[in-house]
Amino acid sequence: MAEVSDGRTNTPDGGAVSRRGLLAGAGAAAITAAGTAAAGTWGANAALAQSDAAESVAAGADADTAIFGPVTVRPGDFRYDNLLRGNNFRFVGRPEEIRVVGSTDQVVRAVSEAVRSGRRVAVRSGGHCFENFTADPAVRMLLDLSPMDAVGYDAGRRAFAVQPGATLGHVYRTLLKGWGVTIPGGGCPEVGAGGHFAGGGYGPLSRRYGSVVDHLYGVEVVVVDRDGTARAVVATCEPDDPHRDLWWAHTGGGGGNFGVVTRYWLRSPGVAGTDPSQLLPAAPQRMLQHVVIWSWEHMTEQALTGLLRNFGTWHERNSAPGSPYAGLYGILQLSHRAGGTVMLVAQIDADLPDADSMVTGFASAVTADVDLKPALDIRRTLPWLHRMTWPGTGEPGDVLTRRYKIKAGYLRRSFTETQLAAIHRNLTNATGGPNAGMLLIGYGGQVRAVAPGATAIAQREVVMKAVYQTIWEDEKEDKANLAWVRGLYHDVYTDTGGVPVPGEVNDGSYINYPDADLADPVWNTSGVPAHTLYYKDNYPRLQRVKARWDPRNVFRHALSIEPPQAG
Repeated sequence: MAEVSDGRTNTPDGGAVSRRGLLAGAGAAAITAAGTAAAGTWGANAALAQSDAAESVAAGADADTAIFGPVTVRPGDFRYDNLLRGNNFRFVGRPEEIRVVGSTDQVVRAVSEAVRSGRRVAVRSGGHCFENFTADPAVRMLLDLSPMDAVGYDAGRRAFAVQPGATLGHVYRTLLKGWGVTIPGGGCPEVGAGGHFAGGGYGPLSRRYGSVVDHLYGVEVVVVDRDGTARAVVATCEPDDPHRDLWWAHTGGGGGNFGVVTRYWLRSPGVAGTDPSQLLPAAPQRMLQHVVIWSWEHMTEQALTGLLRNFGTWHERNSAPGSPYAGLYGILQLSHRAGGTVMLVAQIDADLPDADSMVTGFASAVTADVDLKPALDIRRTLPWLHRMTWPGTGEPGDVLTRRYKIKAGYLRRSFTETQLAAIHRNLTNATGGPNAGMLLIGYGGQVRAVAPGATAIAQREVVMKAVYQTIWEDEKEDKANLAWVRGLYHDVYTDTGGVPVPGEVNDGSYINYPDADLADPVWNTSGVPAHTLYYKDNYPRLQRVKARWDPRNVFRHALSIEPPQAG
C-alpha cells in the first residue's frame, strides 16, 4: 500500500519536537544535532549475495529453501496482536490470518489460496499507510512482506533490485556502502519501499533528480488472471516489453491496485555501461542544513502569511528543470498556535557550487519584509547518510501516540490570499492541538522535466506539496482531531468544493498521502471524483491496465483504481 512516515526528533538545544514531519522527508532530521548514523544491516557483499538470490527468483527458481517463511499467524496465536497493527493505530483490522512471506513463490501461493477460498487479501510492506487499506474489516488475509527486504545489484538486468519490505533507510545504507549511489526517495527511514515506490516516491533529492519512479527500470508483480491463476510477471520500461503497461502503472499508480509487487529494479534512464556506481545518482557526501524557528508568541497574521507567500513565490521562480536552485530542498512547517513554533528548513548538497550562498539567499527570500526575531537560527553540515537514516525519525509521536490524520494537496503556485487567510484562521483557532498544523514542501525542479503521461504521476507542473496534519494520543480524541484537520482542509479549498481541484493554483493530491475523505461526498462537494484529484488524465489508462492485469478486481481498497465500466 502507499506508505510514508516520520515522527519525533530533538532540537539542537535538546527540546523535543513531536510532529508529522515524515511527510516532508527532511523536516524531522533537519533539526537534529549531528551524531552517529543508524547501524547498517547489509554490507556490499551481503547485498550482492541477496542479488544473486533475486536473480534466481526472477528466473523462476524456487528460493524458499534459503529464505524466511511462510509463517501463518491466526487469532489466538500470541503473535497475532503483535503483528496486527500498522503505523497508524487508528486502524486495526481482524483478518482470519496474517501470512508472513519471504519470497515471490510464497506470495504466489498465498494469493492463490486467498482467491480459491474467496477471501479478500491486502498487502503490507512497511505498514505506513495513512488510511485503513490493510485494516479494512473485509480483509481476510493480510500479507506481510516485511521479511522480503533484500537490496542488491542484479548484473543480468544491469539494475539494482529492491524488495518491497526493505525500509528506505536500509535502501540508502546499502546503496551507499556498496556503490556510492542513491535514489531521490523520502527522508523517513522506516517507510517500506513497497508502497513508497509504487506511489511515485519523492524526497530531499527530488528537485535535483526527479521522483523515485523516474529511475524505475522494472517491477516483478504477482497478478491474478481472469481464471483465478496467480503468477509472477516481470514488467520493464523497455519499449518492446509486452508487459510495459504494468511497469507504467507502478510509476505512480499507487499500491494495492494491480497485484503484489515483490521486486523493483532501479536504474536511471539513459545511463550506459555495466559499472553499478554509474547507474543511479551519486549519493551526496555531506548535507548542509539551515533551520530557523520562530515562536508563535510574536507571530502576527501578517508575518505568518508573509512567510507562506514568500516561500511560495520563491518556488514559483526557482523550480524549473535545470535551475541552479534545483538542488535546494525547502520546508516550511507551521504548527497550530498551541504547538508554539513555526520552522523553516533548507537542505542542500554541501558540495554543490555556491551551496552556502544559495541557502542564505533562500532564507532571506522567505523572510523578506517579515518582522520576526528567530528563537533559533542554526546552520550545520553533516554526513548525508546520517541525515537520511537518523534513528527515531520514522514514527509519528512516541510508541503510544500513533493516531493521526493526514491530508494533502499539490500547488502549481502560491496560495491565494483567501487561502492564506484560511490557514491563519485555523492555525489560531481554539480547537487545534499542539501536534496539529501543516507543511509546505518544495517540489518541482527535475520532477518537471518528465511529461505527465510518461509515468503515472500526472502532476508534473507543480512546485510545492501542502500537507495538513494532526496526531493525538487517545481514541477519545479522535472526533475532535478529525474535525479540526477536516475543517482546515475544507476552509483552504472552500472555493473548489473542499478539495484541491486541478486549476491555476491547485493540482489535486498525492496518492502516497491517501485520504478517503476525497471520495466522500460529505467532504468533497466539488463534483470532481477522487480519482481525478489523484491521477487526472492518466486515470483512464490506469483503468485499462487494471482491466488487463487484475480483471477479477482482487486488489482493491477505499481509493483503488476501478475497472472500466462495460460498454
